[in-house]
Amino acid sequence: MSKKLKALSILLFVAAVLATPLLAQGTVEPGPARTSLFKMSLIVGGAIITLSVAAGAFCQAKAISSACEGISRNPGGAPHIRFLLIFGLVLIETLVIYALLITIIILMVKWGTYA
Repeated sequence: MSKKLKALSILLFVAAVLATPLLAQGTVEPGPARTSLFKMSLIVGGAIITLSVAAGAFCQAKAISSACEGISRNPGGAPHIRFLLIFGLVLIETLVIYALLITIIILMVKWGTYA
């Protein structure tokens, strides 16, 4: 079994285990449509931030690794490589912050109240 397939299967198992309390709950006061939409917004918000943080961490690790390798091969180009590394890390981190903002917006919307 490859490492990627193993990691994906572990991720799916953890997601299934963490989703079981949501599936076990029944509907209460607000109504079935609003409760279902709220549960779905929680799942989508969690999925967005989880995937963006995982992708951001992977990309940052790959960028740092490549920059270190580039600097070790060409020490004269270290200032340029360092600048591009920091610029790339800023862009990657900005993407994760945007995903956090989208998640907060999804979770804070008052579902079912249309003005």
